[in-house]
Amino acid sequence: MTDPVIEARNLAYAYPDGTAAVSELDVSIGAGERVAILGPNGAGKSTLLLLLGGLLDPDTGTVRFFGEDQPADDVRERIGVLTQDPGEYLFNPTVREDVEYGPSQFDLPKEAVDERVSALAERFGLTHLLDRPPFRLSGGEQRRAALASVLSFDPEVLLLDEPLSNVDGANRAELLDLLDDLVDDGVTLVVSTPDADLVPAVADRVILLDREGEIAADGPTREVLTDVASLRRVGLSVPTVVDLFDRLGVDDPPITIDEAAEKLDDR
Repeated sequence: MTDPVIEARNLAYAYPDGTAAVSELDVSIGAGERVAILGPNGAGKSTLLLLLGGLLDPDTGTVRFFGEDQPADDVRERIGVLTQDPGEYLFNPTVREDVEYGPSQFDLPKEAVDERVSALAERFGLTHLLDRPPFRLSGGEQRRAALASVLSFDPEVLLLDEPLSNVDGANRAELLDLLDDLVDDGVTLVVSTPDADLVPAVADRVILLDREGEIAADGPTREVLTDVASLRRVGLSVPTVVDLFDRLGVDDPPITIDEAAEKLDDR
């Protein structure tokens, strides 16, 4: 693993009613990694993401950022967090003002802010939507606009909570392509999801959580997704392709449709 950009030790957090969300977790995210936090509903995925992003303070344990003991506020512009609700990031009268909001907080010259907004709008297919109220956007457009607003301050690490929920097929493909581009640009990506079928498209490594908010597995995507017994034990659906080939008794099942096609061609 490369040098960690986020490192948590003995991390624990409980909800106000005393229910444990995460329990004494050790998590390390290396620079440039693509990591999925996978688990059933109620496993504490969203809470863990907020803890790793410094938006929640743990009850016990520590989180270090970029190899140093420093307050989360000191690295706020280096870590972007996008929660499940894009509306939390789209609160201005227009999309343009939402995307401008982040860089304007860092005293950048107006010309620099305008250039950044234009570049993000072009990259995310938002140029024709910049003067539109966010509430008039489709679900996929709102996701793209919210992601652009988070990226407007050019973070090195991006933490996304179920970024493709309620997104249709075309917008889903576009968002996945955008995430690939970000990783190619060197952004560290952490995605939380209950959807094991999504994981191969967004992650090379999986942190699997059980319903008690504990780590059931942490390893390469293929290794975790083909461990059918562990996935079922924590209450997750096995990826469709893996489940099919597992039922057929195939060793080393594929984890994507493309891999499945290749395996069938070879038979």
